[in-house]
Amino acid sequence: MKRRTSIGSRRSPEAEAAVLSAAIELIGEKGYAGFSIDEVARRAGAGKTTIYRWYPTKADLFVAIYTIERTASVTVPDTGSLLEDLVGYTTGLWRYWRSNSAGSALRGLIAEAQGTKESLEVLRDRFLPERTADVRRILSTAANRGEIAFDDVDDRVSLWVGYSWLRLLTCELDDEGPIASVMAQIAANHRPLKA
Repeated sequence: MKRRTSIGSRRSPEAEAAVLSAAIELIGEKGYAGFSIDEVARRAGAGKTTIYRWYPTKADLFVAIYTIERTASVTVPDTGSLLEDLVGYTTGLWRYWRSNSAGSALRGLIAEAQGTKESLEVLRDRFLPERTADVRRILSTAANRGEIAFDDVDDRVSLWVGYSWLRLLTCELDDEGPIASVMAQIAANHRPLKA
């Protein structure tokens, strides 16, 4: 394989495309546990130091390919109904997690984040804000329509993540039946009890 050359501090689009393609291929073959920057570099014909400059950790590189794959596979509905949007988005995301190797490899990143500070920081500080932006937008749009209060958006995002990740981590994504009723609870316009 021909070694790709660097163009200084700027990323070479050709080299970056080769790295991302190799990373996607490797995740598909070996999952998150078998995913390594060394192997990505070998397959892409790129230098490890270049990849580490772009993606300081394995988790950073995984987040980049996950984002590319998920963005191409999952649409964000805007039907004018919070419940319909949450059900549509959640169903699409679960199907992506079931069918795409990057989706199923997310469990590996979550597991690794429990044991390494670097992975936890990537998951908490980069992955979650980026990957919950769609749900946050769905909820904020609903708040603009008056379906829910703006003050409730953060809590509802947390409820959505908790439910979806529970199903992901316990490999219970095949049963989409409960999605509508759980999303109805997240979408419900209720006022909390006063203390």
